[in-house]
Order: sequence, then structure tokens, then C-alpha cells
Amino acid sequence: MSGLKPPLQAMPDWVRSALNERGLMRAYDARPAYQRNDYLWWINSAKRDETKRRRLDRMLAELEAGGGYMSMAWRPR
Repeated sequence: MSGLKPPLQAMPDWVRSALNERGLMRAYDARPAYQRNDYLWWINSAKRDETKRRRLDRMLAELEAGGGYMSMAWRPR
């Protein structure tokens, strides 16, 4: 196993709440597992709460738009 992959991330309750409040849990669940894990790692790795919130907001915006992943173009297959 490569050391390049981030470990499997747990979803914090406040992230789950934000996804549910915005009606985006289905869009999140439809993403490939690596994307879901990358998003959670990216959010969880921030040290400051403000940074965590800003990253969460970006993830939510990308899920709403449907065509982005970590500021890159992405289309579901």
C-alpha cells in the first residue's frame, strides 16, 4: 500500500449537518470514495476553525455546482 493516500477520514457531525441542511448529502454520496475522503481530509487537516469553515463552504459550492472537485473540472460518469 502506498503512503501517498490519506487515511480514511471520519465525517464530523458539523459537516454532516451542513450537507443535510443544504440538501447535498446525495450529491456528496454520489462522488467517488476518493473524492469524499479527500474532501474530509482537506477540511479536517485545517488547524483554524475559520479555515475549516471556508473549506467546507468550498466543498458545498462544488457539490451544488456539480462540475468541480478541489477547484478542478470534474464530471460524473
